[in-house]
Amino acid sequence: MRPAAFFFLFMASGWAQAPQFTYVVVHTYPHDQDAFTQGLEFHDGFLYEGTGREGHSSLRKEKLETGQVVQHIDLAPQYFGEGITVLDGKILELTWKAQTGFIYDRNSFHLLRNFTYSGEGWGLANDGKTIYMSDGSSQIRFWDSQTLKEQRRISVHDGNRAIENLNELEYVRGEIYANIWTTNLIARISPDDGHVIAWIDLTGLLKPSDITGTVDVLNGIAYDSAHDRLFVTGKLWPKLFEIKIAPKMFR
Repeated sequence: MRPAAFFFLFMASGWAQAPQFTYVVVHTYPHDQDAFTQGLEFHDGFLYEGTGREGHSSLRKEKLETGQVVQHIDLAPQYFGEGITVLDGKILELTWKAQTGFIYDRNSFHLLRNFTYSGEGWGLANDGKTIYMSDGSSQIRFWDSQTLKEQRRISVHDGNRAIENLNELEYVRGEIYANIWTTNLIARISPDDGHVIAWIDLTGLLKPSDITGTVDVLNGIAYDSAHDRLFVTGKLWPKLFEIKIAPKMFR
């Protein structure tokens, strides 16, 4: 069974124990439809985005209101770029299978150094002290923000069911938000023990009328902590959305 089909049955059958929420669109912004979004963060009025695919991977700084790319660096063609996080004047970026990450100066995008890790790289986020990393499994790794050494891991679960395919991450008001690959779901996760606090179902966010070319799955979560704004998008999506979480009404 494909992951999307599993999660549809998981949610619809009532197996999910955590409460389910939906969304209200507050504002819609343009998004570069050539961006295969792998990592997304918001800092000081700008979006920072890491994109994927060999030969097309990049790190970008963008204007929220227009989607204009104001700063850009390409990865070497052998790398498939993955998640990013911004911390202490630096940007960290993962790659998918190369077990190699990059640390850039946030202002200049100058590459400061490489680092290594085991397994695949998917998503990154941080709370100012700890870096959170996903690898496509049900686990989230906790790294020391200074040494990048792993401190511990949590296994993400809803009840007794492990939640696999954790992808892009964002730290939001004491919780870890995670895209679940190939689904329209975001899991809100407790960093204490990995239990899913709640689900956000973003089904229908990108309307058929918005699709003017090839699009891929929902992926990309950014949080503006100064103004309590939540942004989401997808791979090759032409739009980025500011949303509010709302109760889900069942008939």
